[in-house]
Amino acid sequence: MLAKRLIACLDVRDGSVVKGVNFKGLRNAGDPAELAARYNEEGIDELTVLDVTATLEGRRALIDTIRRVSEKLFIPLAVGGGIRSMDDARAIIEAGADKVSINSAALAQPSLITALARTYGSQAVIVAIDAKREGDRYEVFGRSGTTRDRREAVEWAREAADRGAGEILLTSIDRDGTRSGFDCELTAAVSTAVPIPVIASGGAGTPEHFLDVFSAGRADAALAASIFHFSEHAVRDLKHYLAEHGVPMRLDW
Repeated sequence: MLAKRLIACLDVRDGSVVKGVNFKGLRNAGDPAELAARYNEEGIDELTVLDVTATLEGRRALIDTIRRVSEKLFIPLAVGGGIRSMDDARAIIEAGADKVSINSAALAQPSLITALARTYGSQAVIVAIDAKREGDRYEVFGRSGTTRDRREAVEWAREAADRGAGEILLTSIDRDGTRSGFDCELTAAVSTAVPIPVIASGGAGTPEHFLDVFSAGRADAALAASIFHFSEHAVRDLKHYLAEHGVPMRLDW
């Protein structure tokens, strides 16, 4: 069985790491390069940098920040935010990213998924899906959770996989920043519908939440921010907890 992954997320705005609740009320959480170095040392499996206002402001992700972060890492780095074209993706990969994460651009131009996969390989392409429960379905939102899309989350995940995405980054808008637990129902629905890894995001607050999303949610990886940024739960301790409860983890120390 493949090892499950823990991914730390750095939501970046104006060169600083921020964190909010339900995609709102952002507060400063530190310098991205310093946090990257800390996570690299603590044994995180991967790091994701999301420029949370790049799409809304119509600009490319902060290249200098990506370079600074990549210099601190010996683990995979994924970058998202403001990627609207092949040129944007190339600039980010040349700055040190191993993977690009696209969201709003994929909704507007699904063919970009295929173009990126053909150029860089599916392993370098993440399609991020921000979903919110509406009655008995999960609706997709774009532009940092501000714009409702006509698509349903499971169907959009299937299409993204068919078009060449290597992973799905699935965020529950309802749970984002709440520390109330991942949306395991949403995660399981997508995980069982697609043949590619699903990264669960939104709601991490305790070690038990990670155990739940890896078991009931069938996630391949779990992404979190606040629980790691503010040193409430050490990465090594969390990995050992999960391993002790039967979750296959990389334990490199």
